[in-house]
Amino acid sequence: MPFVTDFQISLEVAHVLRGQGIDDPQRASSGIVAIAQGVLGEAQSLLAPAAMYVIVPVHDFQHQTVVLDGGATFEGPLVARALAGATEVALAVCTIGPALEERSRAQFAAGDSLPALALDGAANAAVGAVSMTVLTRICDEASAQGLATGMRASPGQEGWPIQQQRVLFSLVPAGEIGVRLTDTCLMLPRKSVSFAIGLGPQMRPDAVTCDFCSKRERCRWRVR
Repeated sequence: MPFVTDFQISLEVAHVLRGQGIDDPQRASSGIVAIAQGVLGEAQSLLAPAAMYVIVPVHDFQHQTVVLDGGATFEGPLVARALAGATEVALAVCTIGPALEERSRAQFAAGDSLPALALDGAANAAVGAVSMTVLTRICDEASAQGLATGMRASPGQEGWPIQQQRVLFSLVPAGEIGVRLTDTCLMLPRKSVSFAIGLGPQMRPDAVTCDFCSKRERCRWRVR
């Protein structure tokens, strides 16, 4: 089971701003840019990126249920669509550790909201970079075996109930990288990401989960 810690994450001001939801960094005020610049070093020092993933054969498809070898099942229209045609599924959990989000929370508690928001933006950017690195590694491994990859999906997205996070965590021992689930299936540390992606000869990578979301026409986070 691959355990990944060799990440090379180099945060920049634009990453911090986009992590705060500023889609066009050139439109940010000079003050906001200065704050983002000011937190870069601290944010970088607080990162502890780690990830773990496992590849599980797909046993069967039953309407909106995906049955994996061993009997575990994923259920919901999104996950069924994402994994349709897959012969295997890669399941991953990624994190940047708790330190950066704890520092952001402490800044908020102290009333330093703008630096806190910048640190939170840095954390969002960093966990996104970790998950993309892991996704790329999975896709490269699949390609080396002559397999294509489909679209990425995560429990909690529309069409895949967040309770299914428990199934994913039963297959990926994320506790080994310090990630656990709350009673409501949220991940701790909060700056963590889990996802599934189908592998197989007939998979197509040209769809994204946004294509199947009812909010796709008004969501600023939509993948284009």
